[in-house]
Amino acid sequence: MIHRKGIILAGGSGTRLSPITNAISKQLVPIYDKPMIYYPLTTLMMVGIKEIMIITTKRDEKAFRTLFKNGNHLGISIKYAIQDNPDGIPQALLIAQEFIGDSPIVLVLGDNIFHGSNLIQSLKEANLDDENSTIFAYPVKDPERYGVVEFDGNYNVLNIEEKPKDPKTNYAVTGLYFYQNQVIKKIKNLKPSKRGELEITDLNQLLLSEHRLKIQLLGRGAAWLDTGTCDSLHEASSFIKIIEQRQGFKIGCPEEVSWRQKWISDQQLIKLSKSLLKSGYGEYLMQLIDSSNSKNKYLLGNTPNSIKS
Repeated sequence: MIHRKGIILAGGSGTRLSPITNAISKQLVPIYDKPMIYYPLTTLMMVGIKEIMIITTKRDEKAFRTLFKNGNHLGISIKYAIQDNPDGIPQALLIAQEFIGDSPIVLVLGDNIFHGSNLIQSLKEANLDDENSTIFAYPVKDPERYGVVEFDGNYNVLNIEEKPKDPKTNYAVTGLYFYQNQVIKKIKNLKPSKRGELEITDLNQLLLSEHRLKIQLLGRGAAWLDTGTCDSLHEASSFIKIIEQRQGFKIGCPEEVSWRQKWISDQQLIKLSKSLLKSGYGEYLMQLIDSSNSKNKYLLGNTPNSIKS
């Protein structure tokens, strides 16, 4: 079994969200009913990742520690590291090098939200691949803001270009990367770009040239939200609110994910819920315990893929 470690990059200055981020980390800003970082955290947890490092700024480290402590209450282990300067996404893996050790890695950006019915299966497939690295591409209407994947007529990947003025496709690379451990050595040989940063696109392009990179396309059944601007923040909150209120189950709820993974018991879940009852979040956790009857079971999103008549 592959023992992959997770990295959440929650650093940066969040200038596109100022003045909100003048006093708080972008990744702690609420997306509807929970902090932004809950969503990438639960993405890792749903794949089965239990050892996680949060990389943040010196200013914000205390706030993250207050929120998560060491993660034991969620049945996981959370460690912390400081990124003094935002010198590119690959830098996160160098900062976490001691934590990573010889393990393969999954890196997720702390402001990215993933949701979809078939998404977890795709992530689990990437997690189990012990030979190749895997990244995910998603169709967007403004690809010039992202790293863009170029294909031939048979959807074979030809190139990955960072923020192109004339994008060849509308498929943007998302902020979720499954890497083999060997990328650490490759990052050390990367040259900073004109912006003075190590570019994740340069790393991905290198892996592509070595035929060590898989790119999975996320289609209409999946949603990818990059919440780095005020407009996208509002859109993400509305998206989460609509789904949660219509379907009756929460998205990005680490307590629930841990309980469903059997990392914590019913009794531990009840204990976690008690301090959260007034917000309604705790009531939701309490209701999970009674989800064994069919009505609640289906309300909580445990329906099978097909139902026989």
